[in-house]
Amino acid sequence: MFTGLVQAIGRLERSPNGVRVRTDLGPLALGDSVAVDGVCLTVAERMADGFRADVSEETLGRSTLAERAACGGWVNLEPALRLVDRLGGHLVSGHVDGLGEITAIDRQPDSWRLEVTWQDPAYGRYVCEKASVALDGISLTVAGCEADGSRFWIAVIPTTWSGTTLAGRRVGERVNLEADLLAKYAERLLRPAAAVQGTLSSAWLAEHGWG
Repeated sequence: MFTGLVQAIGRLERSPNGVRVRTDLGPLALGDSVAVDGVCLTVAERMADGFRADVSEETLGRSTLAERAACGGWVNLEPALRLVDRLGGHLVSGHVDGLGEITAIDRQPDSWRLEVTWQDPAYGRYVCEKASVALDGISLTVAGCEADGSRFWIAVIPTTWSGTTLAGRRVGERVNLEADLLAKYAERLLRPAAAVQGTLSSAWLAEHGWG
């Protein structure tokens, strides 16, 4: 479990057995969990200038790690949350829900306005104004969104802008997105039990707003 508060930035590279992260983040031990651009990875090997992690084809296919590693891209890093730590961001699992595309970056007097569109619009149902979202592992607050949540925007303060990889992101780039855990649990609990078990028709679900 993570908080979405980035502790360091590293450079990601492909290795024969996964990915290699060059960083001064530490201390790390074998088996430790680290969020790499919002993806929970396990330290498989420690190195003098970072660590190596095994990555499955599933993870590479559902995140931006492959494209970041291919070009030696910069990534956000956060070690796993300890029970004695402060929860300064929000609860982040490190399991990417889907990809998003940066569709606009606007400089404001005291911040940056970042607009993001879900690659799969269905995930927009977990987004609402003032909700939390993890973008490349960064805990951010939704400043506004379209009615269906498929497109949303966030206000990024200078500290977050300069202390993460956001300053280097460009319009058209893809990012890893994880919706608020509480929103997903709430949806699961509020849906009729029969709908969860798949016993109701899609027409009934659509009629009652569960489709």
